[in-house]
Amino acid sequence: MMPKPPPAQQVIPLDSDAVLAWYDRHARTLPWRVSPADRAKGVRPDPYRVWLSEIMLQQTTVATVGDYYARFTALWPTVAALSGAILNDVLVEWAGLGYYARARNLHACAQTVVRDHTGTFPDSAEKLLTLPGVGPYTAAAVAAISYDERVAVVDGNVDRVLARYLALPVPVRDAKDLIRHTVQAAVPERSGDFAQALMDLGATICAPRAANCLLCPLSQGCAGRRLEPLAFPVKAEKPERPTRYGHAFIMRDADGDVFLRSRPDKGLLAKMTEPPVSDWVSAKSEPDFPVAADWRHHGQIVHVFTHFRLELEVWSVTVAQPEALADGWWADPRRLDAEALPTVFRKALAAAGL
Repeated sequence: MMPKPPPAQQVIPLDSDAVLAWYDRHARTLPWRVSPADRAKGVRPDPYRVWLSEIMLQQTTVATVGDYYARFTALWPTVAALSGAILNDVLVEWAGLGYYARARNLHACAQTVVRDHTGTFPDSAEKLLTLPGVGPYTAAAVAAISYDERVAVVDGNVDRVLARYLALPVPVRDAKDLIRHTVQAAVPERSGDFAQALMDLGATICAPRAANCLLCPLSQGCAGRRLEPLAFPVKAEKPERPTRYGHAFIMRDADGDVFLRSRPDKGLLAKMTEPPVSDWVSAKSEPDFPVAADWRHHGQIVHVFTHFRLELEVWSVTVAQPEALADGWWADPRRLDAEALPTVFRKALAAAGL
């Protein structure tokens, strides 16, 4: 049975002073972050790097993002440099990070900042919301961290901290306004440090499977601690993820090069690179091979997208007349890292021995 939360009037406001004092001692060292000690000395975060990291971190972990962030900032150290990049080069560097619309919006946003804002990111959440691919969370994060705008920044980690602090009896998705209001009421002058402190609390102290309450600066006011912290957040019912089925056709020429093509400009994995594939449908079907040949079956790979599970049968063949294939290009298998191949297609190529 779910523990009963305390009455609303007994909820203690967030102690921003305690949170900041904890952050000053325990802030994580992250490549895109200006430490609280350096902030105190007047060092300001680069809005470009804050924005880049926040876009990369959506639906992705800090551990995964590190290498991507390092490569991006080495190749494109400024928003002007990213604006001038070729989109396909950006997609290549993004390949494997997932949610590929982020990469396309990243490029479009950089161009908008350079074209419409003289290369400087807007200094408020309201203005940042006008940029391509920038939603309410990212706008708040960039405004708070870069410019100390006093705006609530609520990511998944902060949702968990507040769900426990407030002992929310409902799933987070049903209490978004209450969470945001509670955080907003506590935002101090050091808005950027406060935002990052709450994120760090959720990542290290008030973690998904652990609640180290003895180390938490919010423990005195936490309603969840007085009950059972790991009972929160209340889990929301998840709809069943459907399964789709399809085929991937790996074609090589006599030299061993592999045939690739670009996906359509719109839709899932738009503009990314793929080997020829069938439509992904709700029932298994026989393969409709792109060329008549003696195809070899390599079994099945499985890839899970946000909204569905994909089972892809992998086939390969050596093509006798490669010149007949005109809607793509032949790639050296030793240079596939230079192609904008999402993880699902890298799995398919690996299944075929590439």
